[in-house]
Order: sequence, then C-alpha cells, then structure tokens
Amino acid sequence: MRTPPQPAKKVQVLVVMGVSGSGKTTVGKALAQELGWTFIEGDDFHSEANVKKMAAGTALSDEDRDAWLSSLQEQIVKALGQQIGAVVACSALKESYRHRLKVDGRVQFVFLNIPFAVAEERLKKRKGHFMPVSLLESQFETLQQPEGSDYINVDAQQSPQEIVTEVVEKIRK
Repeated sequence: MRTPPQPAKKVQVLVVMGVSGSGKTTVGKALAQELGWTFIEGDDFHSEANVKKMAAGTALSDEDRDAWLSSLQEQIVKALGQQIGAVVACSALKESYRHRLKVDGRVQFVFLNIPFAVAEERLKKRKGHFMPVSLLESQFETLQQPEGSDYINVDAQQSPQEIVTEVVEKIRK
C-alpha cells in the first residue's frame, strides 16, 4: 500500500476553479486522492432552484449564487478549523466569489484554463449533468481571469494526471 504524500505545510485548501467542462471534478478528485485530502464537490451545494434554473438554460445571477458561496465558505472554514486538507471543486468565476472563498492564507486556487472550443466539446460528450452546453458562453463572459500568487494557472487540456503532478509540485515549493 502506497503511503500518501505529506500535504503542503501552508496550503490546506485547494479550490479547483474554471468554467464548466474544464475538469474541476475530475482533477479535484484526483488531487484529493493524491494528497490524501477530502474532496468537496461544489455542485452538491447548489439549491434545487439553482439546479433547475441552470438545467433550463438560465445563467445564475450573483444573488442566486450567494447562498451557494456561503455554503462553500462554511465548508472551507470547517476544513481549516479541523486542520484537514480539502480540495473544493467550484467554478469561482468572479474575483468577488474567490474573495469570499479565500478565508485565509491557507486557501489557494487552481485555475483550469481551457479554450472555449475544448470546453464545449467536453460538455457535448458529458452525460447526466444539469449544466447545458448553452450556458458555456455566459460562463466565459462571467469569467474574470485570475492573476497573482494565490493562483496556480494550469492548461486544462493536459491529462488529469499531468495537472495533478504540476499542482502538487507547485504547492510543495
């Protein structure tokens, strides 16, 4: 049995962010497994009304996202308070959303940067998810490209394992 790698001393929560189809869940689960951390699926915290709205092809407003972001913030605070590592999959498209999730310096963001055409192709092939391809354009319009030392910017066209390797190397530096 393989011993899980030791988590980084400073980073305790990674928020894997990006547009729909960028691979947040796939990469987030793989990162959590690699690090021996807990995985938190942001989609699980959307209200039923928000899921229905998105499934019907209507983009969420900032007001729609408010309770969802509060729930995710609570999950991050809980993980930090319990001193456990966590990986959160969350679109976090706007800087103001990321600001809410960045409760302290132990939270770092992994931006899965992907071209529109690649994300669109992935969404067309995806089955069983409430997010329709028709909302992808609104996600790219909403996306405020993250910049700065709080972000690990990775090419989401790489394989999940390549992304995990890159992220783990960066958080350990």
